[in-house]
Amino acid sequence: MSSSTSKSALLLMLSCLIFIEFEFSLASPLLKVGFYNKYCPPAEAIVRKAVYEAVASNPRTAAGLIRMHFHDCFVRGCDGSVLLDTAPGGPAAEKDSIVNNPSLHGFEVIDAAKAEIEATCPKTVSCADIIAFAARDSALIAGGISYQVPAGRRDGSVSLSDEVIQNLPAPFFNVTQLEENFEAKGLSLDEMVTLSGAHSIGVAHCSSFSNRLYNFSATHPQDPALDPEYAAFLKTTCPPPSNSGTSNPTANLDVSTPFRLDNKYYVNLKYHRGLLTSDQTLLSSPSTAKQVWYNAVYGSAWAAKYAAAMVHMGSIDVLTGKVGEIRRNCHFVN
Repeated sequence: MSSSTSKSALLLMLSCLIFIEFEFSLASPLLKVGFYNKYCPPAEAIVRKAVYEAVASNPRTAAGLIRMHFHDCFVRGCDGSVLLDTAPGGPAAEKDSIVNNPSLHGFEVIDAAKAEIEATCPKTVSCADIIAFAARDSALIAGGISYQVPAGRRDGSVSLSDEVIQNLPAPFFNVTQLEENFEAKGLSLDEMVTLSGAHSIGVAHCSSFSNRLYNFSATHPQDPALDPEYAAFLKTTCPPPSNSGTSNPTANLDVSTPFRLDNKYYVNLKYHRGLLTSDQTLLSSPSTAKQVWYNAVYGSAWAAKYAAAMVHMGSIDVLTGKVGEIRRNCHFVN
C-alpha cells in the first residue's frame, strides 16, 4: 500500500471516528446507556435472546424489528405507541394503519421479551426501550453492526392510525420530500441517506412500486430511472394492477443480499436497482448522490454512520422521568 493510500485510509478512519462521537452526542441527555443495570440487569440480555431465537426461525424478523423502531419513532416519538392495540369503540391505532397492517411484523418478539422481563422485573422496563434494544440486536445479527442503546424511554398512551401517513415518508417521495420529512424529525440529510440503507433487508409489497413498472407516464411505460432488466425481473413477481386482483406479493428491497444489512443497497442504486421511488431518488440529487457513492464504496464507514444515526433517531421526542408510563402489557395502557 502506498503512503498516499495509507494517509487517505487514516484520514477516512479519523473522520469517521469524529463523526461517530458527534452523532452519539446527539442522543437525548435524558437517556443513558446501562439505564437498567441497577433495577433490571438482565433486561437487555432477555431482549437479545428473544431476537436471536426469532431471527434464527425467520431471518426476515430482523428487518421487521428495525422497521418497527423507525415507525415508532417517526409517529409521536419513540414511545412504544406503535405497539398499542385499537381500544374497543376507539379510533384505530397506529398498527392498524394501511401503512403498518399487514406489512409491519415482529410484534410477537416484543411480546415474548416483555413477558419474560415482567416476570423478572415487574413494571420496570418500558416497551419503547424494548423496541430500541430489539432493533439494535437485529442490526448486529443481520449486519454485524454493534452499538449501545441509551435507555430510559417511557411509554405513551396515545396511538392514532391517522397520524401514521402524516408522519412516515411514503415510498413515492422524492428527495425534497424525504429531506423535509427527516428534517422535521431533527435528522440531517446525511442521516436520511444513511438510515435509508436499512432497506438492504426486508421486502416491499408490489403496490408500493408497481407504478414504476406499468403506465409510468404518458411518454414512458415504466420508470426510466429503473434498470430495464431489473424491471423485467420485478414483473415476474408483480403483475399489472388490473390483473392482480386482491393479490399483493412482495419483492426483496435489496436484490443482491436480501438478508444482510450492508452497503449493497447503495451499490444497487448506482445500477438503478433501487426498488422504491424513495430509494432510487437518492441518486437524482447531487447532495444525496455523493453520499450514495461514498456509502457504496466504504461499507464500514456506512455501518458506523448507521449505528450513530440509529442512536440519534432513537431519541426523537422521547418521554422520560415521570412523563408517560411503564406498560405492564405492550398492547394496552395501564
